[in-house]
Amino acid sequence: MESRILQLISALRASGVRVSLAESAEAFSAVDLMGIQDRESFRLSLRATLIKDAKDLPTFDKLFPLFFGSGTPPMMGGDPSDNMTPEEAQMWAEAMKQYTEQLRQRMDRLMNGEPLTKSELEALGQLVGLNQAENLQYQNWMTQRMMRALAFPEVQKALRELMEQLQQMGMNRERIDQIRQMVQQNLAAMQEQIRQFTGQRIAENMSERPRGENIDALMNRPFHALSDADKKLLQREVKRLAAALRTRIALRQKRMKSGQMDPKATIRANLKYHGVPMEIRHKDRIKKPKIVVICDVSTSMRFCSELMLSFLFALQGQVRKTHAFAFIDHLESISEDFTGSNADEAIASVLWRMPSGHYNTDLGWSLNDFQNEHMDTLNSGTTLLIVGDGRNNYNDPRLDIFSVMTRRATRTIWLNPEPDYMWNGDSDMMKYAPFCNNVLKVGNLRELVNAVDELMSNP
Repeated sequence: MESRILQLISALRASGVRVSLAESAEAFSAVDLMGIQDRESFRLSLRATLIKDAKDLPTFDKLFPLFFGSGTPPMMGGDPSDNMTPEEAQMWAEAMKQYTEQLRQRMDRLMNGEPLTKSELEALGQLVGLNQAENLQYQNWMTQRMMRALAFPEVQKALRELMEQLQQMGMNRERIDQIRQMVQQNLAAMQEQIRQFTGQRIAENMSERPRGENIDALMNRPFHALSDADKKLLQREVKRLAAALRTRIALRQKRMKSGQMDPKATIRANLKYHGVPMEIRHKDRIKKPKIVVICDVSTSMRFCSELMLSFLFALQGQVRKTHAFAFIDHLESISEDFTGSNADEAIASVLWRMPSGHYNTDLGWSLNDFQNEHMDTLNSGTTLLIVGDGRNNYNDPRLDIFSVMTRRATRTIWLNPEPDYMWNGDSDMMKYAPFCNNVLKVGNLRELVNAVDELMSNP
């Protein structure tokens, strides 16, 4: 119990609540006096001793149940198949045959109301980077990622199709409604179990985070796990990294300036020597790439795209031409914003015009905008760069347009913060990826720096 109280105190401090050593000692004294048998008295004793400012009360009220919750998963519903007649059970078994083994197992789990085990929750958390999340504002986001990793969007779709098929096979409508209601209850309970787990793990991460964490550690932290303070630190770090990259790329371009030998030019230049080559001539080798970049600036991608635009702004001298575009539910040209000399003002202008919010990201429609107005920016000397997670809210991905764009460009590189095992649900990455020359994971700043270096190394 003492260690959990200490974790709560550390998490409060990580959230910006000032808790002195004297107040911590008062908290332990109050707990000794009031005891821990009555949960509400225990909560109020900690609240009264640790919180001195009314504005910090919501923070305490949010953190306390994460450290001192019931520890039991939400109640699941029963198994509706228990009451099925033999004929209904046969229909169910026949309808389930069409699905893969993995999908059947997950559908059965929802039918049975079986909660996830602690080891399963731990494995899921490890998979989606939950162990590095240290801000409670990402609790719902991490919950969604864990649900996606379990392929629950596909499970929900399969269950809807299953209900329709059972109805066509003649199952009683009342029975189908009973099954549907029970499955929905079980799904909601499992989602709440995952949400509780993510909240507890994030709170524990906050309590364990060392003060003054260094930049190297932040560079390896996933974008979705960064606090606002972390983001400000990394924004400053990007300027230093961009300057170092600019110097390295300029030296690389200088060394390769001579290019390949040009046989025809060498022969022409040496006609005065009666065909005996005396002066070697080289082809001009342009190492500076021409880039067309399309950035997703929706809520989930905003910070990653912001950093990418910062790099491109800083590297303008090493690029022949940059055509920049941003999209959420439509496409906007932002090249004009980068004609000035202040990167922060340019990016702030873009993000102000396209504020984050409750949009339905529509990459397909944005590609349609590109085809209608900007297709001439792509040619045989162009690198097409897409920065986005490929999530399209089940809209038409417009692969017909994307395939034309990739054929017009010299190469197509897609930067995606999500690993390929997360390409499910409303993600169309599996469809876009075959048209790309390379798909690079850029889930943190270090991976983004490496991707930019690779982009500029092979124009």
